Amino acid sequence: MKVQLLRYTPDGEKLVASAAKLCYSQVGIDQIEEDQDEKKVSSFLDLLMDLGHESPIEHVTFTFGIEGVSRTLTHQLVRHRIASYSQQSQRYVRLSQFEYIIPPYIEKNEKAKELFIKAMEEDQEAYDQISKLLFEDHYNRYISGGDSEKKAKQKAEKEAIEDARYVFPNACETKIVATMNARSLMNFFALRTCNRAQWEIRKLGIEMLKEVKKVYPILFKNAGPGCVNGPCPEGTMTCGKIVEVREFFKELG
Repeated sequence: MKVQLLRYTPDGEKLVASAAKLCYSQVGIDQIEEDQDEKKVSSFLDLLMDLGHESPIEHVTFTFGIEGVSRTLTHQLVRHRIASYSQQSQRYVRLSQFEYIIPPYIEKNEKAKELFIKAMEEDQEAYDQISKLLFEDHYNRYISGGDSEKKAKQKAEKEAIEDARYVFPNACETKIVATMNARSLMNFFALRTCNRAQWEIRKLGIEMLKEVKKVYPILFKNAGPGCVNGPCPEGTMTCGKIVEVREFFKELG
């Protein structure tokens, strides 16, 4: 898994402090950034985060480049709808040798891993054969319809792989660019860095949190699963490791 922070709002903590200042004072927009030195911004933002006043942090956005993850993960990721996504297409990109993600417990079990890899190899073989058969059908149809050889090949290739891709498993590796504002990220971290989250997206959430903490540590000082700042929201489904979890996220980044 590779997670890279591609872009983020510059002077984001100052922007959040200035937006919040407008909420609590009589100043106009021409004055909200006056006297906002680093010390005052840090102090005000620190208070803001402890109060849980989250609406001003929506003004700051972060864009991540993510690769080496499975389609299982991205199916979960895109459920966070206050965000923007651009994912590698299986309709336009032929996967001549698709990469796949092996879950840790399958990796540890020799027999399970053997069966898993065999299934992946069979999927690739089926994809190659199906796309070849469909390409021939589509190519002949377009040639018969009067298309040039070049145009027929282009159209046939796209239509062949967009149907052949149905044989690919959830384990299939993918790449995605994701943009979220800070408030959406807080929600994402609360849900997906929890011990009860699925292992792969939990790993992603932790890596993303590390990245944003590097640039805006005060803004994300309380970020993490719900139990970091209060009782476990999972009730009877709790992992029972609240002390360890709090210590882990306290030391993170």
